[in-house]
Amino acid sequence: MENEKRRCLVIDGQPTVRLGVRRLLSGRYEVEEASDGRQALAVMTSLGEFDVAVVELATRAGASRMTGVRAIRALRRAKPGLGIVAHGSRPERHAASEAIEAGATAYVLKSSPSESLSEAIESAMESERFVDPSANANGGPVLTRRQRETLQHYADGRSTAEVAERLGVTTETVRTHTKGVLARLEARDRAHAVAIGLRSSLIE
Repeated sequence: MENEKRRCLVIDGQPTVRLGVRRLLSGRYEVEEASDGRQALAVMTSLGEFDVAVVELATRAGASRMTGVRAIRALRRAKPGLGIVAHGSRPERHAASEAIEAGATAYVLKSSPSESLSEAIESAMESERFVDPSANANGGPVLTRRQRETLQHYADGRSTAEVAERLGVTTETVRTHTKGVLARLEARDRAHAVAIGLRSSLIE
């Protein structure tokens, strides 16, 4: 019916964040909460269809929690028509790109004004792409997902052979990714690239 409230599922490990989003949407949406992707899927199974989900885009989480891009991919597979808003803390452009590639419809920073989150949710509701303008404020270098993974492995102290084994590719493919990293970061060598990556928050 026309007067029925639209339904939003807020997925975040922090109860205070969930409460804040709930208050923002109060009166316009029927809001349910979940602490991670697994709980969100259970809520959807129990309560039925939702129009949009706001998903915490955590950079690191314990293996027991399904969050970030893992949660986005799971939700997209389970509910292809769901509007998904990635709610992240990282302003780098690649964070937004990673979320969109995983299946999010929109990306908004947790530090942005509430109006930005409202706009992102409304856009996702209409299946329209939205990327928080603040996410483009950082004019730093952009790497592909594989290039970031390769650089992260180097930062963790792994050799080319070990990186290849971790990624399930050949050492030649890893060397190709490495050349791309060096070119994009204008780095002298791998150590220099890692230093740039850490300073630019491309890796951790």
